[in-house]
Amino acid sequence: MKFNQTYIKRLIFILCLWPLLSISIYIFQDNLGANPIEFIERHFGKWTLIFLCLTLSMTPLRRITNISEWILYRRTLGLFVFFYASIHLLCYVGLDYHFAWNDIKNDIIKHRYVLVGFLAWLLLFPLAITSSDKMIRRLRVNWKRLHRLIYAIAILGVLHFMWLVKKDLTEPLIYAAIVSILLILRLDIFNRKKN
Repeated sequence: MKFNQTYIKRLIFILCLWPLLSISIYIFQDNLGANPIEFIERHFGKWTLIFLCLTLSMTPLRRITNISEWILYRRTLGLFVFFYASIHLLCYVGLDYHFAWNDIKNDIIKHRYVLVGFLAWLLLFPLAITSSDKMIRRLRVNWKRLHRLIYAIAILGVLHFMWLVKKDLTEPLIYAAIVSILLILRLDIFNRKKN
């Protein structure tokens, strides 16, 4: 059983690298469209949202299936949320603005989608650095309180995408619906047992 869990964790880790592999294929095939920087930014932004949804789905899946092993993969998925959000941010700061900090500051002030996206990343940061077993033991009950920030982060992530797109809201609304369902499933009326 232990071997199987280790194998599954490794497999999940490898599968989580797919966004890096897929963007490498796009780059190799010179298939990034008319605006390559925007394509790369949005690629990692969308995968951040996908991993957010996957992370939020672990507890509902545990409750629905009565299989506790789902929780074993939540940390890996959560760390990949931070990883891809950081690449998304780095593309914006480095590729888009070439580390022109004054221009970046003005853009954050001017555009609300940039502000909420940056805020979401800031909230992700403490979750990433407190994800180890050592930090869980050190923070105890406060660890759980801190990591509830993931709900606010998910909402901010959806708002970031929705305000960025502006015209065709179909895709952002799909993510909004998924996040809403996942958050509703966490309400007490749906809980069979506490976390």
